[in-house]
Amino acid sequence: MNEQATPQEIRLKSSPKDVFYHLLAIVTLYVSVISFIALLFQYINVWFPDQLNFYYQGALDGIRWATSALLIVWPVYVLMSWLIGKEEMQVPQKRELRVRKWLLYLTLFIAAITIIVDLIRLVYNFYSGDLTIRFFLMVVVVLAVAGGVFGYYIWDLRRGVGAVSPIPKRTAWGVSALVIVSIATGFLLVGSPAKQRQVRLDEQRTSDLQVVQNEIVNYWINKDRLPASLDELINDISGFVPPVDPDTLQPYEYRAITALSFEVCANFQTSSQDGGTNATKPVPIDYGGPLYQANWSHDAGRACFRRTIDPEMYKSQKGG
Repeated sequence: MNEQATPQEIRLKSSPKDVFYHLLAIVTLYVSVISFIALLFQYINVWFPDQLNFYYQGALDGIRWATSALLIVWPVYVLMSWLIGKEEMQVPQKRELRVRKWLLYLTLFIAAITIIVDLIRLVYNFYSGDLTIRFFLMVVVVLAVAGGVFGYYIWDLRRGVGAVSPIPKRTAWGVSALVIVSIATGFLLVGSPAKQRQVRLDEQRTSDLQVVQNEIVNYWINKDRLPASLDELINDISGFVPPVDPDTLQPYEYRAITALSFEVCANFQTSSQDGGTNATKPVPIDYGGPLYQANWSHDAGRACFRRTIDPEMYKSQKGG
């Protein structure tokens, strides 16, 4: 009697280790899938940018986050899947564990809902006449990934207890190769850590120049003239001190050209591509208008940005 009950007991009862294995495997699967989709989305954003709403450095940040997650989480998922498979080979009845079936059916449910919502978006955008290549590729990515997850796990659930198949191993190798290629592509787009440090420094330089520009305009509004040097912008009450280059700690260049025109200059280590693809996104500032929506694109090396104040838009308080 006891020998006959043992397999049934093993089949139905989950140990804490089983719960840990399956929970960790399913969580790392979800994170891997989300990161992989996010990574492919950012590639689409870079290669097919939306000219009305695109920030290149934002896309690179998304690539860095997604590749970082995949580098850590995907190997953990593969390891946990291997450990689970090893235990199921030793005790085939563990394929009938309730925790395993609950989590797999939850995964199937999420994948099915994702596919349905994705198809609804596809049909809606088709009717709206907004079926761009960028949107279509994103829909294909979601369908392919969610469909792959759904197809694999529905097959896994239908596989009989004790059945041996090469499909799990082949799938693991194939998907791992795809993940490696995707991560490698990310490294090519993002560049080396040293390159990214240069990009960050250039972003800070651009942000500093925007702050300096803002203070120069404030100075003109209050005094009806441009400062002779950046030192005149120092304000003990507000606490403002002109920023300096984050790498060399040297002050930025400034020159008053006319009564209303001036230029600010900095030495950049990288080049931002013209047309906005790799342009640094301006930071929010106090005043609206064309002056503050100016282009900050630049090449590597010394770059100057000339600005002209429009007296009709920016009223001098001193002049009335």
